[in-house]
Amino acid sequence: MPDKARPKVYVTRELTDPVMQRMAELFDVTINLTGQAATGQDLIAAVQGYDVIVPTITDRIDADLIAHAGDGLKLIANFGAGVDHIDLDAAKAKGLLVTNTPGVLTEDTADMAMAMILAVPRRFAEGEQIVRAGKWTGWKPGDMLGHRIGGKTLGIFGMGRIGRAIAARARPFGLNLVYHNRHRLPEAVEAELGVTWADSIEALAAASDIFSINCPHNAATHHIVNAALIERMKPTAAIINTARGEIIDEEALIAALQSGRIAGAGLDVYHNEPHVDPRFFTLPNVVLLPHMGSATYEGRDAMGEKVITNIRAWVDGHRPPDMVIIGWD
Repeated sequence: MPDKARPKVYVTRELTDPVMQRMAELFDVTINLTGQAATGQDLIAAVQGYDVIVPTITDRIDADLIAHAGDGLKLIANFGAGVDHIDLDAAKAKGLLVTNTPGVLTEDTADMAMAMILAVPRRFAEGEQIVRAGKWTGWKPGDMLGHRIGGKTLGIFGMGRIGRAIAARARPFGLNLVYHNRHRLPEAVEAELGVTWADSIEALAAASDIFSINCPHNAATHHIVNAALIERMKPTAAIINTARGEIIDEEALIAALQSGRIAGAGLDVYHNEPHVDPRFFTLPNVVLLPHMGSATYEGRDAMGEKVITNIRAWVDGHRPPDMVIIGWD
């Protein structure tokens, strides 16, 4: 706990105005307002001179940075649900608390995933590009044919909050819902969601017309969608990724899309953000979005409020409500 009621807080990126105003009222806060990610030197100065650091996905809070932390740093209050950019083992060894902002982005991310579940099979993005480029020559019976999604199988890899929210959206569209998760859901929950269990990711991939990735990125899921898994998919299948780019082996995905081994993909995340492999730009069967699945005013404000709540709980000597637990369910 800091020695004073207004802890020194460093925020690595500009947040929404209401959140920044509230932080200024409550904390001795410094916010990086450059519009760019904090530099390595900025982060070193932050961990050495502040009680709390508020990073985002664009900040690499690795073991080397944590080793620079001064005695004053006690809390890493992450702005975001995913914490794969933070070395949790190093933070634990240093005695640092780590919190995140779960739950508040569920609906926004599920909306984005559902939009791409519709857009990829129906070739919406490709059609929009044709019209925008002035290349549309009029309606034809055989032009821009895609696939209806009713009656198709949606495979959901990762049935946490977002996976369940996607299932709730997809069911009214007439999709058959199959999922794989580290742990199987209770039968009553499966019945409520209308989902069927696949006992392996391989079985899920083989069954799916649309394969939606909704798990966290960690050592177990890194490149889990690889050439071998893609080989099990139907040639008419599409992959949707709104989770983390590192879950997919992009070399394998690009090769499969180029060869027609699978029909399409919808990507909101990439392996080396913000750098997108330029080979994706030449593929008309891919919807490419700039990591905007959670980009709503409401979501960003709610994330900020969770960060503030976690910091205030720690200042008051209580356990922050969003302490990070390693693993995924």
